[in-house]
Amino acid sequence: MLCWARYLFIAIILVLGTVSMLGACGQKGPLYLPEPEPGTPPTTTGEDLPEVPAPDQP
Repeated sequence: MLCWARYLFIAIILVLGTVSMLGACGQKGPLYLPEPEPGTPPTTTGEDLPEVPAPDQP
């Protein structure tokens, strides 16, 4: 036997769930990478650089 109230309840739950997921996604404001502070230059160590083999000498 079909119960229209059951289908209405499931539809309301699905709609509310979808709306709440869509409302919670995304970042507010502009999407950009923050600039590094001008007083601190980026630091690189020798550990980050790959080793380059010395060229063969004849």
